[in-house]
Amino acid sequence: MASINDTLSAIGQGNAIHSVTVGSPSGGTLEELLVAPGDVVKAGQIMGRLDSTKEKIDFDLAQLAASDAEATLARNQGLALSDLVAGSALATVQLAADKATLQLRTAEDALQRRNIVSPINGAVGLIQVRPGNYLSAQTAVTTIEDASSILIDFWVPERFANSISMNMPVEVHAIALPGQNLSGVVSAVDNKVDQQSRTLQVEARIANDDNILRPGMSFSVNMKFSGEEFPAVNPLAIQWSAEGSYVWTFVDGKAHKVMAEIVQRNSDGVLVKGDLTPGDAVISEGILQLSEGATVTLLDGPGDEKTADSVRPAISKR
Repeated sequence: MASINDTLSAIGQGNAIHSVTVGSPSGGTLEELLVAPGDVVKAGQIMGRLDSTKEKIDFDLAQLAASDAEATLARNQGLALSDLVAGSALATVQLAADKATLQLRTAEDALQRRNIVSPINGAVGLIQVRPGNYLSAQTAVTTIEDASSILIDFWVPERFANSISMNMPVEVHAIALPGQNLSGVVSAVDNKVDQQSRTLQVEARIANDDNILRPGMSFSVNMKFSGEEFPAVNPLAIQWSAEGSYVWTFVDGKAHKVMAEIVQRNSDGVLVKGDLTPGDAVISEGILQLSEGATVTLLDGPGDEKTADSVRPAISKR
């Protein structure tokens, strides 16, 4: 017996588990950079600052206005307790205080947007801008890559579509690191087969604790499956008739015809579908002289402790 569809090899490309292109949150002149390529940053860390002179002034003015509005509200609330201020006037003062608070929050947000902040943990890539450059909103500054784990995208033939599931183990070899064996699991499977290539996209995840892998590397991915088992016979044993391919088996000194549909041809044998079981003696020499039920004499065969796959008996027809 031999198995087919029990292994899969594919080439895939690695990507960081998280990757973000950091852009300028607003327009302005870049005042300073606080990181360099290769630096490891944390989420929320300030990486650079835009000129913020106007925003600081607007923030200070909004703080003063909010403080004055709160003081006016407190004073009017005290007078209202003594019935010295009408309810409608107090409501107007309350509205003014609320507006001042919102304006302060708006000014604070505008000031915060003068900072270029990392949204994730990761390593800083090449810096695309320099201090003194004018940046428009969303100008790309750099890329942050979290490569603590690597995601490998690869494609598999559609015949494996029903065999692949989440968390299946995979063996991975980095093309740039020969001899190093890595292991991981399937982390995502696409929900459709590509109509052009008849392949299915799969994603595997591997740990990168030692930081030896880089996003963009190519990988060889290997997976094992239970596969399908079929009888394997000597290629010389295959014969053809109007009904299809068949082989001759040797049972109790007689030749018997067994239909054997070819599944796959290999260099060491032919896999077939047929009424064959392990240990059956299959005749591979002298077969042109055979007919159903013919008595044959083995000149060399299973009696000499050879396996059925290796038997090439010469026969004499009686």
